[in-house]
Amino acid sequence: MILYKLVGFMQYIILILLRAVDIYSYLLLAYALLSWFPSFYQTGLGRGLARIVDPLLKPFRKLNLQFAGFDFTVMAAILALQMGTRLLLQLLFSLV
Repeated sequence: MILYKLVGFMQYIILILLRAVDIYSYLLLAYALLSWFPSFYQTGLGRGLARIVDPLLKPFRKLNLQFAGFDFTVMAAILALQMGTRLLLQLLFSLV
């Protein structure tokens, strides 16, 4: 009985993590779209968004993912988040 409750709790935690990854992916997309309007990085919203997404983007920036004037750092970060999501989903289904 206690094991069943623990599994239910773990499923709940994994679902919360999945939602957080979805929200973070949208924040990364918004950050990438701000690059079309560079002056928005200087606004309060732009600075706040940069504070949220920069910790994840920092390791990817070291990979030098800029080709022909395009920066694929955000895309690589979103791809890594989605792969993490798939791993969480596999963990969730293995608990069921």
